[in-house]
Amino acid sequence: MMRNNIKIAITGGIGCGKTSVCDIIRERGFSVISCDDVYSELLNSREFLSLITNEFGNVIKSDGSLDRKKLAEIVFKDRDSKKKLDKITHPAIMKEVLLRANAFDICFCEVPLLFENGFEGLFDNVIVILREKEERISSIQKRDKIDRFSAILRIKSQINYDKFNFAKYYVIHNDGNLENLRVKTEEILKKII
Repeated sequence: MMRNNIKIAITGGIGCGKTSVCDIIRERGFSVISCDDVYSELLNSREFLSLITNEFGNVIKSDGSLDRKKLAEIVFKDRDSKKKLDKITHPAIMKEVLLRANAFDICFCEVPLLFENGFEGLFDNVIVILREKEERISSIQKRDKIDRFSAILRIKSQINYDKFNFAKYYVIHNDGNLENLRVKTEEILKKII
C-alpha cells in the first residue's frame, strides 16, 4: 500500500542538471515543485522584496522588480552577504514549497541548497545529482551568460559536493548525454516508487 504525501527532494550543485532530471520526472506524470519558481513568485510580493531591500539597499530596477544581477554581484562576492540573503529567502521559500507539496500523494521538490540549509530532514527521500566540475562551469556559463570566474564563484558558494558523503541518498551521476540521464533517472524512480 502506497503512503500518501511522499516528499522527495532533488538537489545538487549549481549546473549539475537538476532541471533536466525534474523535466524527466514531470514527463513521467509526477508533480515537481521548484524552489526557484517559488522564489520568482515571492519576488512579486512587496513585503518579501522589502525584506531584501532593507538588508541590501537599492537592488530594485526602475520597473519595481528585483535586479537579480546586481544582487548576485553582491552575494556571490561576499560570504556574509550570501548568508544574510539565505536567511531571508530560504525559510520563506521552503515554507511555501512544503505547503504546496502537501496537495499531492507524491511530490518531487527541486531544492538547490538542501544540505546548506539543513532541509534534508523535511523530505522522505533525497535524490542528489552530481556532475564533473568542468561540465558544471560550462553549463553555468552558457545558461547565465557569465564568465568562467563568476561561474566558479557560484559553485564555491555551495557545499563541496565532491567531498560530501551521499551514501544514504539516491545519487545520479550526470556524466553523459540526456538519454543517459533519462535512463539513470528512470532507474532511481523505480527504486523510490
